[in-house]
Amino acid sequence: MAKVISTLFISADGVAEIDPDWHFPYFDENMGRAVTEDYDTSDVLLIGRATYDSFAGAWPDREAAGGEDAPFAKQLGDVRKVVVSRQPLEFTWRNSELIQGDLVDAVTALKADAGIKGILIPGSISVVQQLLAAGLVDELRLLVHPVAARKGRRLFDDGAAPYHLKVTATEAFPTGVIRVIYAPAEAPTAAGYDDIKDQVPKAE
Repeated sequence: MAKVISTLFISADGVAEIDPDWHFPYFDENMGRAVTEDYDTSDVLLIGRATYDSFAGAWPDREAAGGEDAPFAKQLGDVRKVVVSRQPLEFTWRNSELIQGDLVDAVTALKADAGIKGILIPGSISVVQQLLAAGLVDELRLLVHPVAARKGRRLFDDGAAPYHLKVTATEAFPTGVIRVIYAPAEAPTAAGYDDIKDQVPKAE
């Protein structure tokens, strides 16, 4: 089964709708390496309409300009891009297609496709939220910035039940950004204060 991986820039207070003012000052070679590793995991990008419009409005021009970011722009252009949208789209960026049918059903089919090694979701908060609720996200790769954004859309919205996660890797960058990779986990054994009171600090 192909893995579904979400990669997000996120603030310390959980805002995943990035603001360039708090994001770009922390972008360095370490973050660039982490992003490269994330994109190298997958041969399909799954993106929402807003993310697609943002990417398609910038990366083809950067590829054509031939600057330092042109190789990455070409990589984005060459990869298969599956776009989640309720409205028909006319694509101008190569290798782009509209998702077919229901999101959960379509992603389930992509995961089961033996020809796909991985599905990466860059940004696209609403897509990630829907797939988290459906239990289809295999990894959350978060680049946690040392800033409380205080406004913007958060990754984890209100819901009836918590998402239990396990940490599979962490890395701290000199900028203060922390890279954390989570995977879904079973809920821990239920416990209350009586179960942990022997672990509370002991008075000197």
